[in-house]
Amino acid sequence: MVVLAASIVSKSGKVLLSRQFVDMTRIRIEGLLAAFPKLVGTGKQHTYFETENVRYVYQPIEALYLLLVTNKQSNILEDLETLRLLSKLENVTVTQVKQYCEMESHEEKLHKLVLQSKINETKDVMKRKASEIDKSKIDKNRSDKGGFMSMGSGRIETSFSEMSISSSGSGFGSGSGFGGITTDLDAFSTKPKGRQPSAATAPPKGFGMQLGKSQKTNQFLESLKAEGELIVEDLQPKVGQSRVAAAPPTDPITLTAEEKLNVTLKRDGGISNFDVQGTLSLQILNQEDGLIQVQIETGGNPGILFKTHPNMNKELFSNENILGLKDPNRPFPTGPAGDAAGVGLLKWRMQSADESMVPLSINCWPSVSGNETYVSIEYEASAMFDLRNVVISVPLPALREAPNVRQIDGEWRYDSRNSILEWSILLIDNSNRSGSMEFVVPPADSSVFFPISVRFSATSLYSDLKVVNIIPLRGGATPKFSQRTNLSTENYQVV
Repeated sequence: MVVLAASIVSKSGKVLLSRQFVDMTRIRIEGLLAAFPKLVGTGKQHTYFETENVRYVYQPIEALYLLLVTNKQSNILEDLETLRLLSKLENVTVTQVKQYCEMESHEEKLHKLVLQSKINETKDVMKRKASEIDKSKIDKNRSDKGGFMSMGSGRIETSFSEMSISSSGSGFGSGSGFGGITTDLDAFSTKPKGRQPSAATAPPKGFGMQLGKSQKTNQFLESLKAEGELIVEDLQPKVGQSRVAAAPPTDPITLTAEEKLNVTLKRDGGISNFDVQGTLSLQILNQEDGLIQVQIETGGNPGILFKTHPNMNKELFSNENILGLKDPNRPFPTGPAGDAAGVGLLKWRMQSADESMVPLSINCWPSVSGNETYVSIEYEASAMFDLRNVVISVPLPALREAPNVRQIDGEWRYDSRNSILEWSILLIDNSNRSGSMEFVVPPADSSVFFPISVRFSATSLYSDLKVVNIIPLRGGATPKFSQRTNLSTENYQVV
């Protein structure tokens, strides 16, 4: 007698328990068991039937069948005796059988609780370390700058609604003037908008987090790896790769020109939207330097529309490119080094349908071959700007493991929680104006890989705005000043 398999099958056809006795493929056994509900008869207590290749010997037990699958050459009497023996070994209720089949285990539950406790403990350690690092940075900035506050994110928001000129007196108030600009919302957005964090500054999710990792955390992750868990390690930013917060201004006068890009590119070529919004803000540390005017130069691009704040002298700017208050006897407000708001002086906007104005274009080519999808992505950067901290985020289908990256110009990381592949290039300049990446995933529709999101920054501006002079209204030497420029992406996608 050769028994191929023994199983417990519900009358609905669901296999609750199965044991294989000979070297057969799992698919073969599953096929034999799947055919049983279609062939079984009704009204018999001990019975069997044969197919072309095998014999089914079975016995009903309440709502279940005890089933033997044997070859046709086996002795039917021995088969029935084996079936009877197995029925004795199964001297339990159907409820007990179902409970056994569910494989509930107190030890397994305890193991899961212990594992979750370790994960929670690791997350707490990471949070504490991150808080300690942030606190140490703040303390260091305070000690270095004589008690000045840290700038936090290092960005100077140039919202016209945050500072205002009082309608009376010599100082700046908070109720009117600079705070009163609310019109022309269609032409300009005056509210500061959020920026997506770069891969270098945002703390990575999951077990790949490296921030403040303690020895205990390392040991825990290594134990998970030893148990077969998939640990996706985040890329560690190299020296100079992370987007470090800008240092608080140390010069008496600091002017910050910032442009934000909102671009939507079509996957097959062309532009759906190209919009640049810029602001110029002023920050003064000492009150005695408040009575000044700012002389600037622009690139002379006729497609860029400049607008001064309502409390600025518009004629002076139109005729001489000088930014000064309507009342020359009223000083600009001052603020501590850690005050990131500054005073908004000027804003501008540029829109275009010219594809040559795009600083970075992305081409994505997915192709299905067999049971795999091959994806080739390439970037081409304009010579207008050198781009820093470039991150190209490509959405992927839900994967059990990281994609197979076969070739890449730069570095990559896989965000398994959000199923996103991030392609990072530290710097794009004349040495690498183009680059490519190739990876392989399971079969997927081409639309899965869109929209592709892009982040980068640059130190050049579309407006080519420059501060050329600071004019003191009380005479004397020109105050020392510095200028900061930054171009960044606010929403840059390929759809």
